[in-house]
Amino acid sequence: MSLSTLILTALAVGMMFGTVLNTTFPLAIEPLDRYLLAPIGSGFLRIIQFVVVPLIFSSLILGLNRIQGTGQVGRYVLKLMTCYVVTSAISLCIGMTVAIFLQPGAGMTGLEMPVATSTVAAPDSIEWLVSLIPINPLGALSSGNLLQIIFSAALFGAGIQLAGVQAKPFVELLESIYVISEKVLSVILYAAPVGVFALISSTIATQGLGLVVRLSWYVLGLWISTLIMVLFYLIVLILLKAEPARFFRSLIPSFFLGFGTASSNAVLPIVLHNMQEGYGLRSEIASFALPLGTALKRDGATILQGFNAIFIAQIYHIPLTPSLLFTIGLSSFLVSFSTPGVPGSALITMTTVLSAAGLPLEGIAIVAGIDRLTDGFKTVLNVIGNSSNAILLSRWEPAIPELAATELVVAPVRESGVRY
Repeated sequence: MSLSTLILTALAVGMMFGTVLNTTFPLAIEPLDRYLLAPIGSGFLRIIQFVVVPLIFSSLILGLNRIQGTGQVGRYVLKLMTCYVVTSAISLCIGMTVAIFLQPGAGMTGLEMPVATSTVAAPDSIEWLVSLIPINPLGALSSGNLLQIIFSAALFGAGIQLAGVQAKPFVELLESIYVISEKVLSVILYAAPVGVFALISSTIATQGLGLVVRLSWYVLGLWISTLIMVLFYLIVLILLKAEPARFFRSLIPSFFLGFGTASSNAVLPIVLHNMQEGYGLRSEIASFALPLGTALKRDGATILQGFNAIFIAQIYHIPLTPSLLFTIGLSSFLVSFSTPGVPGSALITMTTVLSAAGLPLEGIAIVAGIDRLTDGFKTVLNVIGNSSNAILLSRWEPAIPELAATELVVAPVRESGVRY
């Protein structure tokens, strides 16, 4: 069986197992989750994060090394950020529009709503920007902060180009690290079905499907918003003549793993491999755009921020005035670029949006239980959005023949026996 089939099977079996535990054996949930499911799931997330930092750091520097000159790097960044801003604005409008028309919070019953008491001050954006600059590169690598890793890799890439021939040993070392990291990833992926089974069964067993029923309009609204954004990217790919069928087919392993882990960071190595080996995206684009997009581009989080803020305003019967909608939209847009790629992170950063809009933070408690069951869909959308924006950049920046002839050729993961 291919890896995609194994992960899909593990997802289905895990959902059924979690449902049976939740409905038939409630007394067995706590010991099974504490001593078996939760440790296996957490261990899998940690082991797959183990390879993210060396793979992304080496990939970024090698990708920057293939881009000739700081001017071209600047163009790449400017064009990518333009794509990110436009597509993120579209996803935000979709989420807010669906929430306004569907009104999932209007007439909410069957839930015990916390009493709104207070809000907290929003974090200082200047301090956040300064924190993106690492004190030392080893600290950035050890903490796993993707934005700091990108900053460090950009400085190293500039230094390599200035050093010229003298940097060749370091570049060769990075090439070895990249290939070794891919081989380590191929070994780790053998544990993916077990890890995905543990994660999804733990979530359903502990959270249950009853909450989905009570928040059915909320879940439906998020699914509709996500589907509309996926259709938008499908139209973009069709207009670009970018072979959307091959695009979605090549990313199937990433979709399954992203749904099961609900972590954009964890699925990034698989996305890199799928887009290069499966879809054929140019290496200098993939190794630069995909890590940057994973750190900054979160369509799923953007939809969630605006949707949740309006949902909370509805359940507390707060009028949606133009000024409130503008504040929700602006704060959601800005916060989406700083949402970490880990499960549940969008709800954590949601406090900033609610504080800026003057909405009660207690509303987060209502959706916290259901978030993990919808997080997988948001992660799949993040993968689609990030990869589509990378394709947009590749069409905006045509290949240089000399560069294509000298691209680094790395051994694909599937040579080690893992079939996608």
